[in-house]
Amino acid sequence: MNESATAERLVEVLTAAQAALDTRISQSLSGALGISYGEYRLLAALASAPNRQASRVDLAAAVGLTPSGVTRALKPLEKIGMVASVKHDRDARLTLASLTRSGVRTVANGAEIVADRLAVTMEHAPQTAANIASLTAMLEELAAA
Repeated sequence: MNESATAERLVEVLTAAQAALDTRISQSLSGALGISYGEYRLLAALASAPNRQASRVDLAAAVGLTPSGVTRALKPLEKIGMVASVKHDRDARLTLASLTRSGVRTVANGAEIVADRLAVTMEHAPQTAANIASLTAMLEELAAA
């Protein structure tokens, strides 16, 4: 097999693994909290932001979406009261996403669900679990290349 075909296979396997993990975690979160893993990641990014507030651009960078993708993803979270929109103190043109109390509780509960789901997944993937640090380093290198 040539190097290009091997790299292409790697991308196919990474994409399939990411999709499978996203689906499993989303199913667990959806059943318990009514949110997807993508929505959880947005809420968690807000939870770790200063004052639990961030611009759409900052959230996009944190979760790998476009700013317009973040805006679309935040709308249902606003409707169910997990996120609120607030005007920036110094720039009236800028609207920040702000995590509500309900959102804070959801992130805390979601973190437990994600950890539990990943623990079960790693039990079924012993090679991955045994090499998690080196695999993470390799994937970080690949993402930065």
